[in-house]
Amino acid sequence: MPSNAPIGVFDSGLGGLSVLQAVRALLPHESLLYVADSHFAPYGERPDSFIEQRSLAIGRWLRERGAKALVVACNTATAHGVAALRADASWPVVGVEPGIKPAAAASRSGVIGVLATAATLRSARFADLLARHTAQGQRFLCQPGHGLVERIEAGDIGSPEVMALLDRFIEPMVAQGADTLVLGCTHYPFLIPAIRQCFDTALTLIDTGEAIARQLQRRLETDGLKASQPSGGHGSLQLMTTANAKALQTMADRLLPNAPRVQTVEIAGIAPHGPVCLDRPPNLPIIPA
Repeated sequence: MPSNAPIGVFDSGLGGLSVLQAVRALLPHESLLYVADSHFAPYGERPDSFIEQRSLAIGRWLRERGAKALVVACNTATAHGVAALRADASWPVVGVEPGIKPAAAASRSGVIGVLATAATLRSARFADLLARHTAQGQRFLCQPGHGLVERIEAGDIGSPEVMALLDRFIEPMVAQGADTLVLGCTHYPFLIPAIRQCFDTALTLIDTGEAIARQLQRRLETDGLKASQPSGGHGSLQLMTTANAKALQTMADRLLPNAPRVQTVEIAGIAPHGPVCLDRPPNLPIIPA
Protein backbone atom coordinates (compact mmCIF):
# COMPACT_ATOMS: atom_id res chain seq x y z
CA MET A 1 0.00 0.00 0.00
CA PRO A 2 1.55 3.40 -0.96
CA SER A 3 2.20 5.79 1.90
CA ASN A 4 0.33 8.59 0.14
CA ALA A 5 -2.91 6.56 0.13
CA PRO A 6 -5.73 7.99 2.27
CA ILE A 7 -6.79 6.93 5.76
CA GLY A 8 -10.39 5.81 6.22
CA VAL A 9 -12.30 7.15 9.23
CA PHE A 10 -15.87 6.20 10.10
CA ASP A 11 -18.51 6.69 12.76
CA SER A 12 -22.21 6.01 13.07
CA GLY A 13 -22.71 9.69 12.29
CA LEU A 14 -21.26 13.08 13.15
CA GLY A 15 -19.42 12.16 16.33
CA GLY A 16 -16.29 10.93 14.60
CA LEU A 17 -15.62 14.47 13.43
CA SER A 18 -14.21 15.09 16.91
CA VAL A 19 -11.61 12.38 16.21
CA LEU A 20 -11.10 13.52 12.60
CA GLN A 21 -10.33 17.02 13.87
CA ALA A 22 -7.61 15.65 16.18
CA VAL A 23 -6.13 13.46 13.43
CA ARG A 24 -6.05 16.35 10.95
CA ALA A 25 -4.33 18.59 13.51
CA LEU A 26 -1.61 16.04 14.36
CA LEU A 27 -1.18 14.55 10.87
CA PRO A 28 -1.89 17.39 8.42
CA HIS A 29 -0.06 15.65 5.57
CA GLU A 30 -2.40 12.66 5.58
CA SER A 31 -5.36 12.41 3.20
CA LEU A 32 -8.59 11.36 4.89
CA LEU A 33 -11.84 9.69 3.81
CA TYR A 34 -14.58 10.20 6.40
CA VAL A 35 -17.85 8.25 6.41
CA ALA A 36 -20.78 9.17 8.64
CA ASP A 37 -23.20 6.22 8.61
CA SER A 38 -26.03 8.51 9.64
CA HIS A 39 -28.67 6.41 7.86
CA PHE A 40 -28.24 3.83 10.64
CA ALA A 41 -27.36 6.10 13.57
CA PRO A 42 -27.36 5.62 16.47
CA TYR A 43 -25.40 2.38 16.63
CA GLY A 44 -25.78 2.36 20.40
CA GLU A 45 -29.36 1.10 20.19
CA ARG A 46 -28.64 -1.56 17.52
CA PRO A 47 -28.05 -5.30 18.04
CA ASP A 48 -24.42 -6.31 18.53
CA SER A 49 -24.44 -8.45 15.37
CA PHE A 50 -25.66 -5.53 13.27
CA ILE A 51 -22.90 -3.26 14.59
CA GLU A 52 -20.23 -5.83 13.72
CA GLN A 53 -21.54 -6.52 10.22
CA ARG A 54 -22.11 -2.86 9.42
CA SER A 55 -18.58 -2.01 10.58
CA LEU A 56 -17.21 -4.72 8.29
CA ALA A 57 -19.22 -3.39 5.34
CA ILE A 58 -17.89 0.15 5.81
CA GLY A 59 -14.32 -1.02 6.37
CA ARG A 60 -14.39 -3.04 3.15
CA TRP A 61 -15.97 -0.12 1.26
CA LEU A 62 -13.17 2.22 2.39
CA ARG A 63 -10.49 -0.33 1.59
CA GLU A 64 -11.91 -0.73 -1.93
CA ARG A 65 -11.42 3.03 -2.32
CA GLY A 66 -7.73 2.78 -1.50
CA ALA A 67 -7.60 3.42 2.24
CA LYS A 68 -4.26 2.31 3.74
CA ALA A 69 -5.49 2.32 7.35
CA LEU A 70 -8.76 2.62 9.25
CA VAL A 71 -9.83 4.66 12.28
CA VAL A 72 -13.00 3.34 13.88
CA ALA A 73 -14.02 6.71 15.32
CA CYS A 74 -16.96 5.25 17.24
CA ASN A 75 -16.83 3.66 20.68
CA THR A 76 -19.77 1.39 19.93
CA ALA A 77 -18.36 0.16 16.61
CA THR A 78 -15.00 -0.41 18.31
CA ALA A 79 -16.60 -2.41 21.10
CA HIS A 80 -18.48 -4.72 18.74
CA GLY A 81 -16.68 -4.50 15.40
CA VAL A 82 -12.97 -3.79 15.70
CA ALA A 83 -11.94 -7.42 16.26
CA ALA A 84 -13.75 -8.50 13.10
CA LEU A 85 -12.22 -5.61 11.15
CA ARG A 86 -8.72 -6.58 12.23
CA ALA A 87 -9.33 -10.22 11.31
CA ASP A 88 -10.79 -9.26 7.93
CA ALA A 89 -7.64 -7.73 6.41
CA SER A 90 -4.00 -7.02 7.25
CA TRP A 91 -4.04 -3.25 7.57
CA PRO A 92 -3.71 -0.91 10.55
CA VAL A 93 -7.05 -0.57 12.36
CA VAL A 94 -7.19 1.92 15.24
CA GLY A 95 -10.27 1.96 17.45
CA VAL A 96 -11.51 4.21 20.22
CA GLU A 97 -12.52 3.28 23.71
CA PRO A 98 -13.70 5.18 26.79
CA GLY A 99 -10.85 6.87 28.64
CA ILE A 100 -11.01 4.69 31.74
CA LYS A 101 -7.25 4.70 32.36
CA PRO A 102 -6.75 8.51 32.25
CA ALA A 103 -9.94 8.99 34.27
CA ALA A 104 -8.71 6.65 36.99
CA ALA A 105 -5.47 8.64 37.15
CA ALA A 106 -7.23 12.01 37.20
CA SER A 107 -9.89 11.35 39.83
CA ARG A 108 -9.25 12.61 43.34
CA SER A 109 -12.44 11.25 44.90
CA GLY A 110 -12.13 7.79 43.35
CA VAL A 111 -15.66 8.06 41.95
CA ILE A 112 -15.79 8.33 38.15
CA GLY A 113 -18.77 8.75 35.87
CA VAL A 114 -18.92 7.10 32.46
CA LEU A 115 -21.40 8.42 29.90
CA ALA A 116 -21.58 6.10 26.88
CA THR A 117 -24.02 4.26 24.66
CA ALA A 118 -25.87 1.24 25.99
CA ALA A 119 -24.09 -0.99 23.46
CA THR A 120 -20.64 0.18 24.60
CA LEU A 121 -21.46 -0.33 28.27
CA ARG A 122 -22.79 -3.87 27.78
CA SER A 123 -19.81 -5.02 25.70
CA ALA A 124 -17.21 -7.52 26.87
CA ARG A 125 -14.54 -5.13 25.62
CA PHE A 126 -15.72 -2.43 28.04
CA ALA A 127 -15.91 -4.90 30.95
CA ASP A 128 -12.32 -5.92 30.23
CA LEU A 129 -11.27 -2.28 30.06
CA LEU A 130 -12.73 -1.63 33.51
CA ALA A 131 -11.09 -4.73 34.92
CA ARG A 132 -7.66 -3.72 33.62
CA HIS A 133 -7.65 -0.11 34.80
CA THR A 134 -9.72 0.10 37.96
CA ALA A 135 -7.61 0.70 41.05
CA GLN A 136 -8.44 -0.49 44.54
CA GLY A 137 -11.35 1.41 46.05
CA GLN A 138 -12.43 3.26 42.89
CA ARG A 139 -15.99 3.19 41.63
CA PHE A 140 -17.27 3.73 38.09
CA LEU A 141 -20.84 4.96 37.68
CA CYS A 142 -21.92 3.93 34.19
CA GLN A 143 -24.80 5.73 32.50
CA PRO A 144 -26.23 5.12 29.00
CA GLY A 145 -26.76 8.46 27.27
CA HIS A 146 -30.10 7.53 25.69
CA GLY A 147 -31.25 10.25 23.29
CA LEU A 148 -28.06 12.34 23.20
CA VAL A 149 -26.68 10.99 19.90
CA GLU A 150 -30.00 11.64 18.18
CA ARG A 151 -29.95 15.25 19.37
CA ILE A 152 -26.39 15.78 18.16
CA GLU A 153 -27.15 14.15 14.81
CA ALA A 154 -29.91 16.74 14.42
CA GLY A 155 -27.41 19.53 15.15
CA ASP A 156 -28.72 20.18 18.65
CA ILE A 157 -25.92 20.59 21.18
CA GLY A 158 -27.39 23.09 23.63
CA SER A 159 -31.19 23.20 23.61
CA PRO A 160 -33.25 23.00 26.83
CA GLU A 161 -33.99 19.37 25.93
CA VAL A 162 -30.27 18.55 25.74
CA MET A 163 -29.58 20.38 28.99
CA ALA A 164 -32.38 18.41 30.68
CA LEU A 165 -30.92 15.10 29.47
CA LEU A 166 -27.45 16.03 30.69
CA ASP A 167 -28.82 16.98 34.10
CA ARG A 168 -30.82 13.75 34.25
CA PHE A 169 -27.82 11.60 33.42
CA ILE A 170 -24.93 13.38 35.13
CA GLU A 171 -26.43 14.87 38.30
CA PRO A 172 -26.83 11.44 39.98
CA MET A 173 -23.15 10.78 39.37
CA VAL A 174 -22.14 14.09 40.93
CA ALA A 175 -24.48 13.43 43.86
CA GLN A 176 -22.60 10.18 44.51
CA GLY A 177 -19.24 11.96 44.55
CA ALA A 178 -18.02 11.73 40.96
CA ASP A 179 -15.37 14.34 40.17
CA THR A 180 -14.41 12.97 36.73
CA LEU A 181 -16.59 12.16 33.72
CA VAL A 182 -15.55 9.92 30.84
CA LEU A 183 -17.11 10.98 27.53
CA GLY A 184 -17.48 7.44 26.20
CA CYS A 185 -18.95 8.30 22.81
CA THR A 186 -17.26 10.39 20.12
CA HIS A 187 -20.45 12.44 19.77
CA TYR A 188 -20.25 13.65 23.36
CA PRO A 189 -17.29 16.09 23.07
CA PHE A 190 -19.69 18.35 21.16
CA LEU A 191 -21.59 18.65 24.45
CA ILE A 192 -18.63 19.89 26.51
CA PRO A 193 -19.85 23.54 26.53
CA ALA A 194 -23.30 22.38 27.65
CA ILE A 195 -21.85 20.13 30.36
CA ARG A 196 -19.69 23.00 31.58
CA GLN A 197 -22.74 25.24 31.69
CA CYS A 198 -24.62 22.67 33.78
CA PHE A 199 -21.82 21.65 36.13
CA ASP A 200 -19.26 24.46 35.93
CA THR A 201 -15.88 23.12 37.09
CA ALA A 202 -17.27 20.28 39.21
CA LEU A 203 -16.08 17.65 36.74
CA THR A 204 -12.87 16.79 34.94
CA LEU A 205 -13.91 15.71 31.45
CA ILE A 206 -12.03 12.91 29.69
CA ASP A 207 -12.04 12.91 25.87
CA THR A 208 -9.71 10.58 23.94
CA GLY A 209 -9.57 12.24 20.50
CA GLU A 210 -5.94 13.38 20.77
CA ALA A 211 -4.85 10.00 22.18
CA ILE A 212 -6.42 8.23 19.19
CA ALA A 213 -4.57 10.53 16.79
CA ARG A 214 -1.27 9.74 18.52
CA GLN A 215 -1.96 6.00 18.33
CA LEU A 216 -2.69 6.32 14.62
CA GLN A 217 0.59 8.18 14.16
CA ARG A 218 2.48 5.38 15.91
CA ARG A 219 0.85 2.71 13.75
CA LEU A 220 1.60 4.55 10.52
CA GLU A 221 5.24 5.01 11.52
CA THR A 222 5.60 1.36 12.59
CA ASP A 223 4.10 0.10 9.33
CA GLY A 224 6.02 2.55 7.12
CA LEU A 225 2.79 4.19 5.95
CA LYS A 226 3.22 7.77 7.11
CA ALA A 227 2.66 10.19 4.22
CA SER A 228 5.30 12.58 3.01
CA GLN A 229 4.47 16.26 2.84
CA PRO A 230 2.29 17.00 -0.21
CA SER A 231 2.98 20.01 -2.43
CA GLY A 232 0.03 21.91 -0.99
CA GLY A 233 1.10 21.29 2.62
CA HIS A 234 -2.05 19.40 3.59
CA GLY A 235 -3.54 16.08 2.59
CA SER A 236 -6.92 15.95 0.92
CA LEU A 237 -10.19 15.47 2.80
CA GLN A 238 -13.40 13.83 1.62
CA LEU A 239 -16.56 13.89 3.74
CA MET A 240 -19.25 11.32 3.01
CA THR A 241 -22.52 10.37 4.65
CA THR A 242 -25.18 7.75 4.11
CA ALA A 243 -27.87 10.28 5.08
CA ASN A 244 -28.40 13.88 6.23
CA ALA A 245 -25.63 15.66 4.33
CA LYS A 246 -26.80 19.03 5.68
CA ALA A 247 -26.16 18.06 9.32
CA LEU A 248 -22.67 16.74 8.55
CA GLN A 249 -21.87 19.83 6.50
CA THR A 250 -22.97 22.17 9.28
CA MET A 251 -20.84 20.40 11.90
CA ALA A 252 -17.84 20.08 9.57
CA ASP A 253 -17.96 23.79 8.76
CA ARG A 254 -17.81 24.53 12.50
CA LEU A 255 -14.82 22.29 13.18
CA LEU A 256 -12.69 22.05 10.05
CA PRO A 257 -11.18 25.03 8.19
CA ASN A 258 -12.20 25.02 4.52
CA ALA A 259 -14.28 21.87 4.92
CA PRO A 260 -15.14 20.30 1.54
CA ARG A 261 -18.68 19.70 0.34
CA VAL A 262 -20.25 16.57 1.79
CA GLN A 263 -21.09 13.71 -0.57
CA THR A 264 -24.01 11.34 0.02
CA VAL A 265 -23.06 7.70 -0.64
CA GLU A 266 -24.64 4.28 -0.47
CA ILE A 267 -22.77 1.47 1.27
CA ALA A 268 -24.23 -1.98 0.74
CA GLY A 269 -24.31 -4.29 3.72
CA ILE A 270 -26.46 -5.54 6.50
CA ALA A 271 -29.58 -3.56 7.37
CA PRO A 272 -31.28 -3.69 10.76
CA HIS A 273 -34.42 -5.68 11.46
CA GLY A 274 -37.16 -4.72 13.87
CA PRO A 275 -37.76 -1.51 15.81
CA VAL A 276 -35.02 0.59 17.34
CA CYS A 277 -35.47 2.00 20.82
CA LEU A 278 -34.34 5.63 20.84
CA ASP A 279 -35.05 6.52 24.46
CA ARG A 280 -35.21 4.68 27.75
CA PRO A 281 -35.28 5.58 31.43
CA PRO A 282 -31.90 6.40 32.96
CA ASN A 283 -29.92 3.55 34.43
CA LEU A 284 -26.98 4.00 36.79
CA PRO A 285 -25.32 0.71 37.70
CA ILE A 286 -22.45 1.06 40.14
CA ILE A 287 -19.41 -1.01 39.25
CA PRO A 288 -17.02 -1.24 42.19
CA ALA A 289 -13.33 -2.03 41.95
